[in-house]
Amino acid sequence: MDELLSVFSVEAREQLEAMEAGLMQLEQGDRDPETINAVFRAAHTIKGGAGVVEIHSVEKFTHILENVLDRLRNGEIEVDGDMISALLAGCDHIGALLGVVQSGALEPDEELRQAGETIAESLRPFLGSKAPAGAAGNQVSSDADGNIQRDSRDGSISDCWHISVRFGQSVLKNGMDPLAFLRYLLNLGEVAHMTTLTDALPDTDEMDPECCYLGFEISFRSHASKEAIEKVFDFCRDDCDLHILPPNSKVADFLQLIEALPEETMRLGEILVKSGALTQEELDAGLRRQSGEKVGSGETAVAPPLGEILVQQSNVQPELVAAAAAKQKTVSEKKAAESSLIRVHADKLDQLIDLVGELVIAGASANLLARKSREATLVEATSVLSRLVESIRDSALQLRMVQIGETFNRFHRVARDVSKELGKDIELVISGAETELDKSVVEKIGDPLMHLVRNAMDHGIEPTAVRAANGKPAKGRVELNAFHDSGSIVIEVIDDGGGLNKDRIEAKALEKGIIQPGQILSDQEIVNLIFEAGFSTVEKVTNLSGRGVGMDVVRKNIAALRGSVDVQTQPGAGSRFTIRLPLTLAIIDGFLTGVGKSSYVIPLDMVVECIELADASTDRDYLNLRGEVLPFVRLREMFEAPGVQPSRENVVVVQYAGRKAGIVVDQLLGEFQTVIKPLGTLFRNMRGIGGSTILGSGEVALILDVQALVSRCARAEEHASRGNTGSRRLEAH
Repeated sequence: MDELLSVFSVEAREQLEAMEAGLMQLEQGDRDPETINAVFRAAHTIKGGAGVVEIHSVEKFTHILENVLDRLRNGEIEVDGDMISALLAGCDHIGALLGVVQSGALEPDEELRQAGETIAESLRPFLGSKAPAGAAGNQVSSDADGNIQRDSRDGSISDCWHISVRFGQSVLKNGMDPLAFLRYLLNLGEVAHMTTLTDALPDTDEMDPECCYLGFEISFRSHASKEAIEKVFDFCRDDCDLHILPPNSKVADFLQLIEALPEETMRLGEILVKSGALTQEELDAGLRRQSGEKVGSGETAVAPPLGEILVQQSNVQPELVAAAAAKQKTVSEKKAAESSLIRVHADKLDQLIDLVGELVIAGASANLLARKSREATLVEATSVLSRLVESIRDSALQLRMVQIGETFNRFHRVARDVSKELGKDIELVISGAETELDKSVVEKIGDPLMHLVRNAMDHGIEPTAVRAANGKPAKGRVELNAFHDSGSIVIEVIDDGGGLNKDRIEAKALEKGIIQPGQILSDQEIVNLIFEAGFSTVEKVTNLSGRGVGMDVVRKNIAALRGSVDVQTQPGAGSRFTIRLPLTLAIIDGFLTGVGKSSYVIPLDMVVECIELADASTDRDYLNLRGEVLPFVRLREMFEAPGVQPSRENVVVVQYAGRKAGIVVDQLLGEFQTVIKPLGTLFRNMRGIGGSTILGSGEVALILDVQALVSRCARAEEHASRGNTGSRRLEAH
């Protein structure tokens, strides 16, 4: 039962996200019926799943939302802001109920139950006096047991509907009986003819007794509307393939149904019968005529094609025969092209990545031993092995890559709620949602992004009156943008507000003792003060800000992901917060270097070029790189490496966030697949080191934190350009 509840909770939250996304689209003006149907189906799926696992609190509350959405999709009510707000509040309440389930309880506490009743009351005006669906002359009502009863007033029987239904294999496991739906259908009319399909039945030894393999083709006489017939299958709609054709349907409708038939091996006549274009009696007559013509013409005669005979008998249109023949020809090709998805637990993926990492280390060790042995065949074999390991590494890492759009999309709801709370008109624009990032990074970047987006709306975007006075559009704009750059992913939060007030920031920092009187700071250092712990320029504490908690945590969380956050601001024009993160936290391509007896790895994506340091004895910390000043840092001096400085040194030119710097090393040892091993808590404050890895020889090499080294060079360059005033510089980490 615990496993069932866990699966239900995960899938229900996925449906909740789909509901919220659809409701946001409706509020923004989308009136596509499919959008409304998608929201309804999500609610219906949650309710059905809750019923199966007997979470009655979720089932009952979701039923209220489902009724409102049902009226909406039937055109009985129109979309408006109040209804969307009430439905979104309902989504939040379902999320809270799911949280109760995940905590191990089956029923909510009194406070949560009261909150649900309040939300249900806000939805009541949109329920109205909902009448049961039914066609004129065929009124539908419910008896005490909830069964639909039909009252045929005129006593006439219409031409047959054609119902094609294939139940999904999980129907029985979800607690539903296919035959119960057919009995339920009889309340709306009568079945003139029904064919039970068993094409999906596997071999006996492969059959699962808990799976459903049934399908039905039904000729159904009824005055009921198509909507009423569809409602019979509502509860299993996501677990079945349903097609309904009304009496006297157009040829195009039959063509569409023929194309949708799921069976994999069917003869032409079977296709026409199953689509409702032909009765079994008409097919049998055509087969008898085909057989008779063959016998009558002699053994060597060739009988006319069945389709030609059926057309001659005026039983079926030529277009339908052609479509059935095309279906028969292409069904195997479609089957080959089909792909499926499976759900894999995140822990299993993490374990796979760990094993691939160990495989990379073992492969490097084997390659090193092969080179030392100087056996050509062994070197060649390990070279092939290395290429295969690299391919396995890339494929394994790709499994953990997800689009950041899944994180971005939830900010539409944040923008809506914050806008209403602040009384501002704010538009959220998202770009680069298809950009892929390691799943572990995506999960951890959500909270920092949330804080930055809320801050942009609260602090950045001015009130409507202020914007109008400054000649700006009344509607504020916040942008979320993501893209790849130099082996990193860049996420930008941009607003067109008033920008950061540097004078106010500096004054507040003086007041709080963060800086000292008379201390001279650059503009960028003043802006970076917002990341100091406890810093806030807001005078009044609100639900969104003013407590001095947040931006320092944002920087800390991003730094924990080996990333950085920078701010650019322009008074009156807005601010841009730029987050840079590594694509993955597991395995990277590195460039191996040596200083003395120690080895250091530089992320290969950040390496621009390698050059020889012309004058190794110089005391300067910069060089002329083709007319460009390139500051550099000596690893030997930085890490106090023992030994004599070699007469010949090399400079590895790296680039990060558009800035270039040099790293001076003794040796260049080439490319190296790097498995990142985190440093222990003892070394958490060490600057310039981002992790460690194990070489093929078993030795430990340190992975350089290029961001910190480039920032160090940039600060040194800025300090020199300001004439070494001795001002206190705030560390960026």
